[in-house]
Amino acid sequence: MLKEAKAFIFDLNGTMVNDMPYHIGAWHQQLTALGSQLSIEEVKHQCYGKNDELLERVFPGKFTMQEKLSIGANKEAMYRVEFKPHLKLIDGLALFLKNAFEQKIKMGIGSAAIKLNIDFVIDHTAIRNYFDAIVSADDVSISKPHPETFLKCAELLGVAPSDCIVFEDTPKGVLCAQEAGMKTIVIKGMHQEIEFADFDNILFFIEDYTHLSL
Repeated sequence: MLKEAKAFIFDLNGTMVNDMPYHIGAWHQQLTALGSQLSIEEVKHQCYGKNDELLERVFPGKFTMQEKLSIGANKEAMYRVEFKPHLKLIDGLALFLKNAFEQKIKMGIGSAAIKLNIDFVIDHTAIRNYFDAIVSADDVSISKPHPETFLKCAELLGVAPSDCIVFEDTPKGVLCAQEAGMKTIVIKGMHQEIEFADFDNILFFIEDYTHLSL
């Protein structure tokens, strides 16, 4: 099944690295300092899409775009400082990427992360050479769950959406893939399988990449 795919598209946060607790923690600190009363669990459910979109959901109409960009940049800097000592790929992913690359399967990253954060992860883990396309929050007009991220990635790879398999870890990400016409493999991290019950584009669930074979 996997070997028949022409391309793999990977989400980043929670899919390639277990960094979502650090994003959520950084956002919780930032939002609380700005006057939010949201709990950590409530912030978790807001952690999707672009930073300015998140801020607009929590504080509608409160900040200018320039202010939202500044707040988002501060949050991302906090995330990188906190996560860097723990930065590593999810178990088994390094070997899986190597095997897929050797079998000439095209690979891309389609993430709602900013480009600076994607570079931070792939350069510190020395995996940039595996990817033919990288689409970040900076490259799209509307972020996930809108399908633009994955569709643009497929276009850059030169592969039809139906020939792509997406690796994701969140219901919003799976929805994005479904809207793009792509099948998904779900990495179980901070979400339970029951949260994905409404989707029909999921091939299967995995804990990590250790036993995933081509």
